[in-house]
Amino acid sequence: MNSISQLRRLGLFDARVPRYTSYPTAPHFGGVGKSDVESWIRAISPGSEISLYVHVPFCRRLCWFCACRTQGTQTASPVAAYLETVKAEIGLLAAQLPSGVRIGHLHWGGGTPTLLEPQMISDLAGAIFDTVPLAEQACFSVEIDPNEVDEPRLDALAEAGLTRASIGVQDFDPLIQSTIGRVQSYEVTRTAVEGLRARGITSLNADILYGLPHQTEARISDSVQQLLSLSPDRVALFGYAHVPWMARRQNMIPTDALPTPEERLRLFEVARELFRWDGYKEIGIDHFARPEDALAVAQSEGRLRRNFQGYTEDQADVLIGIGASAISRFPQGYAQNAPATSAYQAAIRAGTLATSRGHVFTGDDLYRGRIIEALLCDFRVNMDAISERFVVSKAHLDGLARSARAAFPAMLSYDGSVLSVLPEARPLARMIARHFDAYDMEEAGHSTAV
Repeated sequence: MNSISQLRRLGLFDARVPRYTSYPTAPHFGGVGKSDVESWIRAISPGSEISLYVHVPFCRRLCWFCACRTQGTQTASPVAAYLETVKAEIGLLAAQLPSGVRIGHLHWGGGTPTLLEPQMISDLAGAIFDTVPLAEQACFSVEIDPNEVDEPRLDALAEAGLTRASIGVQDFDPLIQSTIGRVQSYEVTRTAVEGLRARGITSLNADILYGLPHQTEARISDSVQQLLSLSPDRVALFGYAHVPWMARRQNMIPTDALPTPEERLRLFEVARELFRWDGYKEIGIDHFARPEDALAVAQSEGRLRRNFQGYTEDQADVLIGIGASAISRFPQGYAQNAPATSAYQAAIRAGTLATSRGHVFTGDDLYRGRIIEALLCDFRVNMDAISERFVVSKAHLDGLARSARAAFPAMLSYDGSVLSVLPEARPLARMIARHFDAYDMEEAGHSTAV
């Protein structure tokens, strides 16, 4: 039986499963309150390093393919008002944060963070660093929209200490760009890359999508080769998630122009081979990195992690999310701010945190979450190590491993300690991870498995 037939028989082309950037996933968040988060912040070890994420939910235009929580604006006034609220939230954080805490990883995401005017960029960076300074060798990254960045903004980002830029590409084909509502020429993208490098920002990430409408093997090959000419240090090759019931703007995208699940897999494989041929290392299920990049080094040393931004080398136990809909992760659990900008601003302006929901970890969550993370990062999990770290019965873990192997025959190996995903089974990785998820799942709420 060939691999496509095996994958079809195991349900790859029909399944919808979470991306597992958290465990449990966000649909299972519930009762966590502001007092919980305040106590979790106070429990951070003095002098430790944390990570900070700042969400900027504004875009000049709303791309039709995007399912992120964003809102369009043509003026700077709502952005300025939002920024003042973010600075107030940072002040609330400062009131609870133990002394000596520093930032090891700082990321600004969106939306479009480069929609901020140069002075706004400087003000936001100043508000953060006056509260929590950067640690030595810290990483400060920002998501860059090449259509929404200019020389003054690049200057402001460089002066603020930017060390890594994450550039959204999606696809360079004009027909595909017009169909997904994201027109961005190769020349505009190259100008942004050259501007960043001219300012000493040499670490560059890029996002590109497979599974887009009208995408063919020839078209994705052309787009990947254009991207490779820009020599990014790492690339996220994400599958386009068509979820119009969650993101109404996706109704603008013609479903009859979308590739079939089998075609999606082939598009991924074409792009994958091009990255491999150019010397990139495969990182987990959908990332690629130069061998000297920190992500590739973390993988080789067994330190690769997975969080809301995807794969990361970040080892911090605490990630604090600032801004509307931002999610924080503490050793005790998850906490999410109010998703709506209006509700978020109302809470912060009233002098309280904007926490709207979250999840308190159980012992079950912690070991299952680590199994899922290990499978998606390393394609293998040492059940003996899980048993020792989380004080879980070896017999129980052995039963879980054998159950997974039975559910995916000839796709997993298990020697009584280490459960491994075979190379030909890697497209099934998220489905295999789902086997260790103890929560009920509504498949309609998730993206396709391939």
